[in-house]
Amino acid sequence: MFNFTVNKTMASPDGHLHTQPSLLFIEDSNKNIESYHSFYTDSYFTTGFEEAKMLLKKLDIFNQMPEMIVIDLPLNVNELSSFKQWLKSTFSMYVPVVYHSEGLEKSIIKELFKNNWVDDVVNLSTHFDTLPEKARFLKKMYPQVVKVKSTPVKQRKHPIKRYSFLHRSIDFTLALIAIIICLPVFMLIAIAIKLESRGPIFYNALRAGKGYKVFRFFKFRTMEVNADKKVKDLSALNQYGETGSGPNFFKVKNDPRITKVGAFLRNTSLDELPQLFNVLIGDMSFVGNRPLPLYEAISLTTDEWAERFMAPAGITGLWQISRRGKEDMSPTERISLDIDYARNRSLAGDMKILLKTPTVLIQKANV
Repeated sequence: MFNFTVNKTMASPDGHLHTQPSLLFIEDSNKNIESYHSFYTDSYFTTGFEEAKMLLKKLDIFNQMPEMIVIDLPLNVNELSSFKQWLKSTFSMYVPVVYHSEGLEKSIIKELFKNNWVDDVVNLSTHFDTLPEKARFLKKMYPQVVKVKSTPVKQRKHPIKRYSFLHRSIDFTLALIAIIICLPVFMLIAIAIKLESRGPIFYNALRAGKGYKVFRFFKFRTMEVNADKKVKDLSALNQYGETGSGPNFFKVKNDPRITKVGAFLRNTSLDELPQLFNVLIGDMSFVGNRPLPLYEAISLTTDEWAERFMAPAGITGLWQISRRGKEDMSPTERISLDIDYARNRSLAGDMKILLKTPTVLIQKANV
């Protein structure tokens, strides 16, 4: 049965009145989740996708569309993809979809993001009280579009898409120009790497970028061959220490796997030059959050850490200009900077980061 109520204002700790975001819960009728109902008294509750569709049509008529849809159902990929397509084709405004992570394997969660079937995955059992903040964040990422009856939906461009097109055009143009200018430098670095050690000139590995998209990431090789296989042997020297169930990053001071040429390339950031090809292809942007190795990304797939993957993968970013080369940075501090960038990114902000990047290209700390 529909819970058809009107939003009300509530006092926040700062004393100001805020409207609690209205949410639509699509629930499993076999589960006992009355705690959600008592907590979200201004939201809507349905059992199953068909009932949710009926309610959404009524809410649309009265201009009371929810600001976020929360799904707590056993995963059926066909039903979920069909529902997401229905939302897209039926309404002019974008309504973010969040799925309950219970029982979902990490590989399945990646597929949900990869196919754009969800905007986030959250463990409702422990984080259901943070959903209003999540709704406000996603609403900021996907601004609501007012429905205009005389204008077909397909003729209106989404603000995020317009921004993305401009951003992508700038990235492509700058990357192409930079590659042409840097060709002599590419050749000199390639010769130096070959003269010092056997092995390939370029290092490439799988990395996770925006929306957990996995792509082939390029750098000049700065380590000995098969260095990735020695991560476990050096775990005791990890700069970030044991992180338990939190963010899992790996970095070693004075890493013995780094070659002499590699140390120079890292300290001058010249090892990053091949990422210009990643930007040209479209896997990365000039500014964004660093694409993570899969063993690091897998620890950030749900709950409060997932927001850092709302931003594109980048060559430089807020973390690099804020804390790069500093040894006292915790995993939480690093991921907080990533999330802060994802929440507040703009073209003007990206330009500021680009302008500040040259001042931090040369680092003194051997980390």
